Amino acid sequence: MKFRRLRFGLRNSGMNPKGFHPSQLKFYAILTPLAAFMLLPMIFIFSHAFKPPEELFAYPPRFFVVNPTTKNFTDLFARLSTSNVPVSRYLFNSVMITLVTVAASILVSSTAAYALSKKRFGLKQTLFAINTLALMFVPIAVTIPRFLIIQRLGLLDTFWVHILPMLAMPVGLFLIKQFIDGIPNEVIEAAQIDGASDLGIYWNIILPMIRPAIATIAILTFQAAWNNVDTSALYINSESLKTFAFYLSTLTSSATGANVVAGQGIAAAASLIVFLPNLIIFIFLQSQVMSTMSHSGLKQ
Repeated sequence: MKFRRLRFGLRNSGMNPKGFHPSQLKFYAILTPLAAFMLLPMIFIFSHAFKPPEELFAYPPRFFVVNPTTKNFTDLFARLSTSNVPVSRYLFNSVMITLVTVAASILVSSTAAYALSKKRFGLKQTLFAINTLALMFVPIAVTIPRFLIIQRLGLLDTFWVHILPMLAMPVGLFLIKQFIDGIPNEVIEAAQIDGASDLGIYWNIILPMIRPAIATIAILTFQAAWNNVDTSALYINSESLKTFAFYLSTLTSSATGANVVAGQGIAAAASLIVFLPNLIIFIFLQSQVMSTMSHSGLKQ
């Protein structure tokens, strides 16, 4: 009873009001400029894509577009229509690769994290230490050993070379394991006493409780797969197996070499097109993360 009165008093005193309260102005004064500063790169990408040539090369550079134009996109689509391979093929490759990679990465990371967190077996700590150590390496540092492994597996110039190497996401395994560590062992033991199998525990207990981590991994995997250019450049020879991001990068570089002015406009438009799916998926999954954080099974 005393605790309920204390909560009621705090709510009425404005320390933690549900709606707007004048005491919150100090938070808005700090967070609003910070949020505006973090939005500047995204605003610049949109603004830059609609700049005419004279604004693209203006000095000093202009942050906001003054006379917006769609010519950059017209030039980009005109070059897309001259490709030997249909642009829809590149786009199909990127969409399929991204969807399969996201789904497979979530499955691999969550099942491995469940085993490392809640199962007992030999070399468990060693395997997790190796995964943690892998977080230290940037992708360029493992380019040569990755190429040799892909070559030995016979994955060169295949569709799977886009997907299989990306399933080994140390950050995904690490993050999901930390979430599963927070699930009480008593919950798992109670399910085992009731006769639940490992698959049933994983599907009915683990997955609903780690949805915030899954959403985060989905965002990271989507961005890595959708923006991936190196795989098409290093491991793919067949033009029909390359991705949309790689095609746009080669298109803008060739346009820049032929015509610097037109190339810069095409590059700005292409950057916006590649960026938009990342922004959409982030906004969608970020709302899911906030919702599941507020209604997580761990709080019940």
